[in-house]
Amino acid sequence: MRVVFLEDVPGVAQGGEIKEVKNGFARNYLIPKSLATPATHNAVQRVSKLQNQAQVNRVRRLEDMKELAAEFDGSQVSVEMRAGSSGRLYGSVTNAIIAERLSELTENEIDRRTVELEEPIRELGTYDLTVKLHPEVEAGISVLVYPTGMTPEEFAESLVASEESEEAEAEATEAEAVETESEEEDQG
Repeated sequence: MRVVFLEDVPGVAQGGEIKEVKNGFARNYLIPKSLATPATHNAVQRVSKLQNQAQVNRVRRLEDMKELAAEFDGSQVSVEMRAGSSGRLYGSVTNAIIAERLSELTENEIDRRTVELEEPIRELGTYDLTVKLHPEVEAGISVLVYPTGMTPEEFAESLVASEESEEAEAEATEAEAVETESEEEDQG
């Protein structure tokens, strides 16, 4: 079925384009959602107007996404999850959960597909992620996954303390290795 796209449909067509699509896709999705209309003589005559309107909408959307990215670029999202004593989660943190938290933070609807997460988070800790709001607009966020029964601040402090103790242990082990090496040289 030939349709005229009234708006941009990501991955399919841009507003004002005339394309051949499957009948079911047009009848069940595009036409009911007012994203496209059948390519009648009148609709084809309106193509240039539709293209201009679609271009204006694209520019407006890009500006909106830039503002939204500036709003939460570098921000931290906290997610409370049940976890075992080893730090392993009962369940996982998915891009849908993170998108929901971002929506609460910004009071804008954030689509889960915009949060780039290679695989669900299954352990406590801090993770840096990218949110791709638009093909030209990205924002970096930090996600803190903390256990139930603690506040995000308490867990962040415990993470810093454990990192410092691990660094101290690594330095002590390194110092011992250097001492052992120098003793072996003295004996040799």
